[in-house]
Amino acid sequence: MSSRRPARERGPGAGRPSTARSTRLSEPRPVTVRPGERGVPESVAGMAVEAVREEWVVEDLWWTGRPLRRRYFELVLADGRNTVVFRDLIKGRWYAQRA
Repeated sequence: MSSRRPARERGPGAGRPSTARSTRLSEPRPVTVRPGERGVPESVAGMAVEAVREEWVVEDLWWTGRPLRRRYFELVLADGRNTVVFRDLIKGRWYAQRA
């Protein structure tokens, strides 16, 4: 049986809590969207939208003091990138969910 500590426990910061800030995966980021008729995005951050692949609405937490109402769009941009944006239907702001 070895008395050596595992590698994750060795080193200058071993055993101390991390001071690095953690971020959640897919944290929404504010984004500039130019909507067309019916509120469907025509451009995202200055890039034209080539296609809308999917659209859906999420309504959740309605039983709390902080309800969530979002209209999502999965888009294909002119440069070929896929992206998901949503409009916060309560605050009226646009966000990018992932790139």
